[in-house]
Amino acid sequence: MMLATTLVLRDIHRPPAPPWWPPAPGWWWLALVLLAVAAGLVFLRARRRERRRAIAVLFDSSVDAAPTPATQVAAMSELLRRAARQRDPAADRLHGEAWLAFLDSDDRQCGFTRGPGRLLLEGGYQRDADPRAVTALRELARARFLTWMAGK
Repeated sequence: MMLATTLVLRDIHRPPAPPWWPPAPGWWWLALVLLAVAAGLVFLRARRRERRRAIAVLFDSSVDAAPTPATQVAAMSELLRRAARQRDPAADRLHGEAWLAFLDSDDRQCGFTRGPGRLLLEGGYQRDADPRAVTALRELARARFLTWMAGK
């Protein structure tokens, strides 16, 4: 009976906490997935930027190939009609004010109906189109073409 009173009892020992390195396999998988998503986003952004650059080169080379300001206006009109078909297949059949209103459909500044874009109505048929007006139209048409063909 004496033996039971001399035993020293100790509490249960907890094992040490697991080390933070190396992480568990789930953390490696999570890091791999996050890295793949980040790489995919970088790839898509670079691809979108390259597509936008190629579309800008297409616009600029087509307009620069036209020898006179009147043919440049005609080239811009053709390119805008091509881009309009991307938004609405029936848009290339619009004429006059309806065509200019369609070009301004998502623009608050109304650059086509009340600005330099009005040159599209008759600029391609004029013998001597004003080069400054053609330059202003080019900036407006290029911006609309890029917006519609490459997206924002």
